[in-house]
Amino acid sequence: MKNQFPTDANMVVIGGGVIGTSIAFHLARARIKDVVLLEKSRVTEGATWHAAGLVGQFRSQQNLMSLMNDSVKLFDTLLEETGQDPSWCKVGSMRIANTPDRWKELQKSYSSAQAVGFEMNMMTPAEAKEIYPLMEVGNLVGAAFIPDDGHIDPNSLTQAYAKGIRKYGGRIIEGVMVKDLVREGNHITQVITDHGNIAVEGTVVNAGGLWARQVGWMAGVEIPAGVVEHQYLVTEKSDIIPQDLPAFRDPDGGYYAKPEPGALAIGGWEKTTEKVNPREGFPWAYERHLFDANMDRLEEFLEPAMHRLPVLGELGIRTVINGPIPISPDGEPVMGPVPGLDNFFAACAFTSGIAASGGAGKAAANWIIHGDPGLDLWAFDIRRFGSLHAGHEFLHDRAVESYSKYYAIHWPGEELESARGVRRSPLYQTLKDQGAVFGSKFGWERANWFAHGDIPQEDRFGWDRPGQEMTVGREHKAAREGVVMIDMSSFTKFEISGRDACQFLQYLAVANVDKAPGGATYTQLCNETGGIEADVTIIRRTEDCFWLITGSGLGVRDRDWIERNIHTFKSRHNENWVPKGEQRVRRRAGYIPDIQLRDITSGYGVINLAGPLSRKVLEKVTGADLRHEKFVFMSSQDIRIGYAPAVAYRVTYIGELGWELYIPTEYMQYVYDTLQNAGQEFGIVNAGYRAVDSLRMEKRYLAWGSDITPDYNPFEAGLQFLIDWDKGDFLGREALIQIREKGVERNLSCLALESPVPVFGGEAIFSGGRAISQTTSGNFGYTTGKSLVLGYVPIEHLDQASFEIESFGKRSAAMLLKGAAYDPARTKVLC
Repeated sequence: MKNQFPTDANMVVIGGGVIGTSIAFHLARARIKDVVLLEKSRVTEGATWHAAGLVGQFRSQQNLMSLMNDSVKLFDTLLEETGQDPSWCKVGSMRIANTPDRWKELQKSYSSAQAVGFEMNMMTPAEAKEIYPLMEVGNLVGAAFIPDDGHIDPNSLTQAYAKGIRKYGGRIIEGVMVKDLVREGNHITQVITDHGNIAVEGTVVNAGGLWARQVGWMAGVEIPAGVVEHQYLVTEKSDIIPQDLPAFRDPDGGYYAKPEPGALAIGGWEKTTEKVNPREGFPWAYERHLFDANMDRLEEFLEPAMHRLPVLGELGIRTVINGPIPISPDGEPVMGPVPGLDNFFAACAFTSGIAASGGAGKAAANWIIHGDPGLDLWAFDIRRFGSLHAGHEFLHDRAVESYSKYYAIHWPGEELESARGVRRSPLYQTLKDQGAVFGSKFGWERANWFAHGDIPQEDRFGWDRPGQEMTVGREHKAAREGVVMIDMSSFTKFEISGRDACQFLQYLAVANVDKAPGGATYTQLCNETGGIEADVTIIRRTEDCFWLITGSGLGVRDRDWIERNIHTFKSRHNENWVPKGEQRVRRRAGYIPDIQLRDITSGYGVINLAGPLSRKVLEKVTGADLRHEKFVFMSSQDIRIGYAPAVAYRVTYIGELGWELYIPTEYMQYVYDTLQNAGQEFGIVNAGYRAVDSLRMEKRYLAWGSDITPDYNPFEAGLQFLIDWDKGDFLGREALIQIREKGVERNLSCLALESPVPVFGGEAIFSGGRAISQTTSGNFGYTTGKSLVLGYVPIEHLDQASFEIESFGKRSAAMLLKGAAYDPARTKVLC
């Protein structure tokens, strides 16, 4: 019978908060059978019941904005669809700027909004006061108003999702405690509860909210979702509070104001907060738990709120809510298939879960059903984190800092300061002593730039890259004219070996990797729709051993992609007949493909020796023949540098002659000293990652996560020349054939600005006075003397003579370049 506790289910969603109910609603709505949501108390409890309920759509990235916009579209129709009023009030939201720097941040956001057709109105103080009459506008610089924002009642919204679940045939079972998850290999087979066990056919969704870490522990995995305190107050009611007042945010003051019936809810993101049970996890019985009010923290945001909203001085405080909220190490949600498991999906750590719930539920359902969220969600993807981030100390130290910076100005290049110095190259102290100013990437300390002379060894932040001409510009010039060393030890390095390693990589990559030992390939790994899942280099070390090199922060993501496809590859090749080129051959009975994957990142450091004089330096310390015809571009050799062994790989990401030197870590200091001594007569210089970004922009070299993502295919990105159509079947081949035949509607292009306005990516691209696209990357090219951007330009605009880029309220004419801004013929590389 329907009311009996189920013994099996297709989809099991754990957690009845706003995120869990939204996911279950979208799964049931998609006509997925046997969707069961389990809630240990009642739906809406946990962090949902005490949430403020603000709904703000604007985010710094286009896809995240699309996700929030999907929420609003759903809120608009939930009453009609489910019969349950979610109490959605689309009254708009205002964000104010008290300082010129904050105003510039709003102008940067406005440019991005125009690029994606998002309505955002920039206002003078007087215009803002007309919409928000409670505000004192003295010393206000300006404001931005988003008319389609608003606020919603968390309980009503969750109940609407719940009613929708039932309408579409799903089940909600309250008062059921999940006790354990049975894991067999990489699969969750059963959910153990205090009411009985449920066999799982499809996916288990961890929407555990405050308890997501503990649910992860049941599956034997670490989920980087901590818990901290967040508080707000609700004023007494008064007739002086207007009806239909917009939501209000004052990030300089660190607070928000949400209209309540005749009152205001004032909440803040203080400069510190309290960690909650960081080691043992949030107590199971605390589904409606609140903490005592912290008046010192409350005063931190209440004082500036009273200055800007004088009415608060006339209103008493009715109540203070100090409740637990989930949060990740970087403050963004955690979503996606959990690495190492085939059917365990995470959707947790939502600090703004109410606003995101509709879009997140839709994306999660797409991800679970189709293996693709429908848009690139790398900023939310669980695979951006590793085991380091899930450790309770790292997790909560970073969570507290991310909380404190929620309303801070997000300066370009600014780094988090907590949990630093964790992963260090053997050259760390040497580089620090020589002026390195470090940033952090996936726990690695990496030199961003180097101080010299009287320049302080510390970052300066601003919208115009203050001081970088003397630091980054110096390193950029040295790379173009002389020789530099760049410590790139943080590269993620995988060894893929075994009898079938080559055949597997031929299936995984779009390019041909079947080269003689020493050969190397730059390639993309595409999905079945042709989207770019990874951008990697593959070096063939021996007949059955390859190295795959990827970015410092992409190791978990790319390993998960590789492992899932090893499983697929093995399943396909267990058949009697398997593809071999254009033919199919019979395998012997019981054949099991031989493929091993090993992370060798910690075993090898990397020094990038680059620049037109790099050959002269390397020749002084090795007996290897480095002439162009003997050591060709995109090839590797085992050499010795002095006494030390190294794998020298001739490649570039900056557009100059150079080698990446892969060195066993115990030899790193020796090799660095040897190269530095040999390079003294050539003026060798240390360089950091900020110079690398400037250099690569001039060469139109792309960065995964900004310029290329699963949203883009090789034809759009201009990388189709890497595809080897003659090697037989590979992942994404059929989709790419269709794209080749049909053509694309946009191309990634480089534009050079006439005015040197600062650009960082996200700016609007205008043609004919109309915003047509958004930049993906931006930087200043110190060789070209131009600000440069990359962006996907619609095909119909590629022949236009004039473009404009808007940055910080100013527009600059821009010229679309047919190739790279620097050395398009690659003469500097192939020499």
